[in-house]
Amino acid sequence: MTMTFSLRTARTLVAAAAALSCFAAEAARITITSRDAPGVGFNDPTPVAPVGGNAGVTLGQQRMNVYRYVADIWEKNLQSDVNITVSAGWEPLACTATGATLGSAGAWNIWYDFPNGVPGTWYPQALANKLAGVNLSAGNPDDGSGYGNVDIKTQFNINLGKPDCLAGSGFYLGLDGNAGTQVNFVATLLHELGHGLGFSVLSVQTSTGRRINAAGTAYTDNGLPSIWERHMFDNTANKTWLEMTSAERRASAINPLQLAWIGPRAAGAAPGLLKPIGLVKASSPAPGGNRVSDYSPASFGPAPKVGALGTLAVVAPQAGELGQGCDPFNAANAAAVKNKIALIQRGGCNFAIKAKNAQNAGANAVIVYNNVAGAFTVGGADPSVTIPTVGVLLADGEALKAAVAAAVPYGSRNKPGAVSIALALDPVRLAGADAKKRPLLYTPNPLIGGSSVSHWDVTASPNLLMEPNINGDLTINLVPPYDLTVPLLKDLGW
Repeated sequence: MTMTFSLRTARTLVAAAAALSCFAAEAARITITSRDAPGVGFNDPTPVAPVGGNAGVTLGQQRMNVYRYVADIWEKNLQSDVNITVSAGWEPLACTATGATLGSAGAWNIWYDFPNGVPGTWYPQALANKLAGVNLSAGNPDDGSGYGNVDIKTQFNINLGKPDCLAGSGFYLGLDGNAGTQVNFVATLLHELGHGLGFSVLSVQTSTGRRINAAGTAYTDNGLPSIWERHMFDNTANKTWLEMTSAERRASAINPLQLAWIGPRAAGAAPGLLKPIGLVKASSPAPGGNRVSDYSPASFGPAPKVGALGTLAVVAPQAGELGQGCDPFNAANAAAVKNKIALIQRGGCNFAIKAKNAQNAGANAVIVYNNVAGAFTVGGADPSVTIPTVGVLLADGEALKAAVAAAVPYGSRNKPGAVSIALALDPVRLAGADAKKRPLLYTPNPLIGGSSVSHWDVTASPNLLMEPNINGDLTINLVPPYDLTVPLLKDLGW
C-alpha cells in the first residue's frame, strides 16, 4: 500500500470544509482510469485465450476486466454518493526469480476536519468524501502527475511470472478463483483496494509511532491521529493507540498477538467467524517430552482432523537443496517418514513443494516449523497434495525435533521410542483473536514496514482477505460469516 500527503491537501480541506454538507448515501460508484502508455499494461495487445470467466481476448482487456469485476464487488459492499476514483497502472516493480513485489495501493489524499468526520482526525479521501457528501478535492489543480486528486492509486508488477520475476507464477486473470500455482489477481486487487478504501493505519509512521502533523508536512509527536487508531487496543499496555505516546505506539506495533481491533462491527462478528485454535499434542516416553503447541492449517491439502495423527519423524537436510524438503527425499529421509508425520523446517521453497515431496516419500502428514521467530501462514497451492499440513512456531518445532531424539532410548531393543502426535482444538481460544475474542492485527517483531498493523494477523483461521498474504482459500465475499473486511470498514465510517 502507498500513501501521500501534502500541504496543499491540508490547506484546501480547511478552506472548503464550511461549505460541505451530508446526504443519504447510495451504492458506491468506482471509476478506474488507466495511466498506462500505448501498448503497455491495460493497453497490451498480446492475444490471449479467455480464462476462468474472463472473456477478454487481449492481455490488456483481461487486466481491465479483472479491475472492473473487483470494482463491482466493492460497489455492492459500500455506500457513497460521491464517485470513488482509482488511478491504475502496470509498472516494473522489484523482483527476482524467486520473489517479487506483486503491487501496491493506497489512499492518495487524506483529509481532516470536514463535516460528519471526527474532528482533528485523518481520513482517506474516499471515506472522507462519503461522509462529507462531496468530493473534497474537486476543483483543485492537478500536481502534474495526472492523478493528484484521485482517491486511490494502484500499481501492479508488469513483469510478474517472467524468468527473472517469480518465474512461472504470473497473475491469474480468471474470475473463478482457480489460480492453482499462479497469483490470484482478483484476490490481490480486492485486498489492495481495501487498503485504499481505509484498511490502513494511514497517518502513523509505525517505526516511530509518530503521526502526520496538521499541515501535512511531517511525522511529529503531536500530529493528528487517524480514524483507524481509535479502534486499536493493546492488551499489554491496556490502551488504545489514541491514548498512547509515540514511543508506546512504536512498541505496540511490534507486540505480537496483543493488538486487538475493538470496533464493534468487526469485533462483534469475529466470534461467529473465527475457528478454535488448532493444537498439536506431542506424547513422548521421555521425561518432560510431552508438549502442546498451537498450529495454523495450510491453505492447501485436506483440512486437519481432530484425533491421533501418527508418529513424528524429522526430515534431515540433504546436500545441495535450497531448504529442507525442497528436493525429492533421499533414501534415508524416505525411510524415516514412511507412514509417519514429516517434521520439516521452513525455507528455500514454498510449503506445497515440501508437502508434495513428503507425500511422495510416503508420509501421511507434514508439520512445518518456522525458521524465524513469530507466526506465519502456510500458504501455497497444489491440488495434488492429499495429506494434511500444519505450521508451528520455531520454538515449538525445535522442541519437537529434540523430543524425537530424546525419545529413542525409551523404546525396546527392536523398536526405538517415538513421539506420537494428535491434533485437537482449543476449547476457549479462537485463531486470530485475543482472550476476549476480538480480532488481532498483524504486529510481528521485527517490524515489517507498510505491512505491520494495517492487516489482520496471520494466525486467523479461516484466512481473511486483509491478512498480509494472499491465500488460496479466500472468497470474494467480504462479509461474515466469510470475512471481516466490510465490518471493519464500517467501524471506520463506511
